[in-house]
Amino acid sequence: MFLKDFGWVTDSDRNDSVDRFYVWINPRISGVSHARVVSVSPGPLLRVEGQPVSLRCDVTDYEGPREQDFDWTMQQGEAGSINVISTFEPKYSDVSLSDRVASGDLSVVRLGDSVVELRIREVRSSDSATYLCSTPSTDSVFSGNYDAGVALKVIANTLKVAPEAPEPVVPEGGDITLSCNVTRHFTDPTYLSVTWSLRRPGIPLVDILTVGPDGDVVIGSASAQRYADGGLRLAIRRDGAFGLVVAGVTQADAGMYVCTGREWIHEEGGQWKNIVGKTVEMGAVAVTPTARSLSVVAKSNTTLNMDDTLTLTCLISAGNLASLALEVTWLVDGRTAVSLGRDGVVSNGSPSVGLERTGPGEFRLVVRGVRGSDKGIYSCRVRAWVGGGGRWYQAAEKTSNPVQVLVTQIKPNFAVTLTPSSTPQVTGDPTELACHVTNITHFLAGGRLGVAWEYTPLPGPPGDRLTTTQTTLPIGSLDAHGNLKSGTLYHDRLESGAIVLTRVEPDTFKLRFLRTQDVDMGAYACSVTAWTPSRQGGMEEAAEFLTPPLTVRWEPKRPSLTAVAQRVREAVAGGATFEMSCTISHVHLQDPGYSVLVQTQDSVDSATRTVLSLSPDSVLQHGGATDPNRRDSLVLTKTGPAEFRFRLAGVQQGDRGFYWCDITAWTKQPGQAWTKAVSAKSNKVQINFQETGPSFAVAIRSDTTTLYPWETAKMVCALSISGASPKSDDLSYEVRWYLTRLRGGNKGTLLASVDRFGLVKKEARNASSDVSLERTDTHTYALNIHATQDSDSGEYHCQATPWYLSASTGAWTHGAELTSTRVFLTVRFPMWDSLKLPLLYGSVASVSVGLFSLLLGFICAHCCCRNTTHTPRSRNKLMDLEMD
Repeated sequence: MFLKDFGWVTDSDRNDSVDRFYVWINPRISGVSHARVVSVSPGPLLRVEGQPVSLRCDVTDYEGPREQDFDWTMQQGEAGSINVISTFEPKYSDVSLSDRVASGDLSVVRLGDSVVELRIREVRSSDSATYLCSTPSTDSVFSGNYDAGVALKVIANTLKVAPEAPEPVVPEGGDITLSCNVTRHFTDPTYLSVTWSLRRPGIPLVDILTVGPDGDVVIGSASAQRYADGGLRLAIRRDGAFGLVVAGVTQADAGMYVCTGREWIHEEGGQWKNIVGKTVEMGAVAVTPTARSLSVVAKSNTTLNMDDTLTLTCLISAGNLASLALEVTWLVDGRTAVSLGRDGVVSNGSPSVGLERTGPGEFRLVVRGVRGSDKGIYSCRVRAWVGGGGRWYQAAEKTSNPVQVLVTQIKPNFAVTLTPSSTPQVTGDPTELACHVTNITHFLAGGRLGVAWEYTPLPGPPGDRLTTTQTTLPIGSLDAHGNLKSGTLYHDRLESGAIVLTRVEPDTFKLRFLRTQDVDMGAYACSVTAWTPSRQGGMEEAAEFLTPPLTVRWEPKRPSLTAVAQRVREAVAGGATFEMSCTISHVHLQDPGYSVLVQTQDSVDSATRTVLSLSPDSVLQHGGATDPNRRDSLVLTKTGPAEFRFRLAGVQQGDRGFYWCDITAWTKQPGQAWTKAVSAKSNKVQINFQETGPSFAVAIRSDTTTLYPWETAKMVCALSISGASPKSDDLSYEVRWYLTRLRGGNKGTLLASVDRFGLVKKEARNASSDVSLERTDTHTYALNIHATQDSDSGEYHCQATPWYLSASTGAWTHGAELTSTRVFLTVRFPMWDSLKLPLLYGSVASVSVGLFSLLLGFICAHCCCRNTTHTPRSRNKLMDLEMD
């Protein structure tokens, strides 16, 4: 039944008489044309009995409600279709399938509004059929397909997995063979795969290797490197059984091995589909550690003579010896003598020392021509390595029992004597001792001699702990190769060359002190050691002999020092230069160095101050009595081996006093610091002079004393100096100018001034004139009066205060105030200049007033006093005169 534009569609063609109603829209109204498409999973499908099966169905390009309903039916051969299940009708299923639907073995699951999936939990052989998925129409017109089918074939589960149990216990480094037979009845084109896995306690099942249905080998992530190194190998037997060999097993390979067989089909689209699988445990495997079975034995103790051949055997046994790679090392007193690597390469061997493998687990050490250095405790250390390819690892390490090897030898014999070649008489003299070796016997070819020198201090006073203990101190030694080894206390002196150890002949050694000190008095001894070649290529000690001690002593003499100071240049006045020399003489000193202190004091009882100091290394320093601003004026130099000279330039009054030299003599060993020997002070030299300062004078002069107003007057104040004249930079003046209105008046009025720094100051003035100051040279100052007026008339004079830098005190000092004579300046009154302007102004005013009066009278007469009666004019062309 259809309505015109909108209506209901009734579908009542089902046996259960259930009506379905769908809303439809006339396409003439909607303007849209659709073609319904129903699709199912691509087929045909092949599945195994008892496995789950899912058939997918979806519809697209449809009209009507978004959520669509689906009906599943099945058709087997020529029989009619059987209703399986529906998303709309609960009682849609056929009676023969209702129990399976109720139990959930058959179900339909909606995956979306237009997608459903038919699921069979455990498919049966009777489920082989063609499954049809149909969708009731909700379209306005029938267009497209409304159902689709897929063929499903169910075969019997004939997959069998039959593994062979591996060896339950495998030694570390051995191999595990895993055989697994996977079969099935070939009725349809199916394929097989096998997977080996390992399960360890607390660790999930880990896949080792898989042979896929297409014959490809898939390696587990944890086994990829091992497979690449050859630790995993496939071995497929003729009977079809799959075999996997795990080589070089470790403790990580212990656990339960599992074999999984799977049956696959190749579906449409080239995809592999697993249709059934079975997992079977093959058996547990335990790995025996190598360290538990490894045994190392060395034999046996032996005593040899010189040049005999030493042979020692190392016996090794282990449960998996054949699968182990062995690294064998022979140790002598814990040191490596020779080793044989797992690759068969000998290390540290030589023509006389060899290590070889004589049989399985048997290694032999051979030492030809033994020496005394070959004696000791021998042991065999074995390191067992497991693996193959690139994954070797150390499985165990053991060391054998110790074996003692003795070598009987005759030691060299000789005599040693110590004699003095040079003895000191005083401190600073050189000392030389010779150590002679004689009567040498049993000394092997290639042997060498070494020497060691010792020193023991002389006994001191009972309370002196440093010399009553009689401790022997090493000075230094020369080994067999001539290498010098210094004693701790003599290291610096040996490094600097103050003490020299030499070997002058093969059997003679010498000890030499370039400058002997008081602390060097004591007992000396030399110890000579015989060295013979060792097996390792070096030298070994064979014998040692020590000489009796030889005492070196002299009577120490106290050094003395004398210093004499002399005046080289005397300062007679401030600013002069003072120079003094200090000459030194000494006794019982060897090449001393000197330090000098130049000291001063104002009087005999006053405090002492240091002016300059010079160290033995000629480092000059200024003392506390030195003014930082005068350091360039102080000089202290060394003018001879024992003479120093002090110079003070520009002496001042504060420099007066007594000066002398404080001399200290120092001695020094090469490479050591200076040591103080003795000190002395020289006689005192006095600086004493009288202070006489310079004398100043002042004078004033003027270019003219009479001038007229508005002219410029210039007066000069000239200063002069006599006596000790300071430098121009050390002299300055303060100048002031005064004006007195009346002759012989008081000091007058201050006009202007300039201070010693050049700062000009002018006083306030009521007059229209102005003044300025200028300095024309060092001693001349000028006063200029610009635009003079009669008020500028009067007496002028200048006052000056000199300032100079005193050579004796070093400070600025002002002299007495100087006043110049007076100069009278007259500004004359100009009569004509005073009257010419008033006369001119008066004359102009008088003439102007007269002219104005005449003009005014003429106007008045012409306009106000005129006759108004008309008089006829004469015709005779004569004009009558009219008179006022």
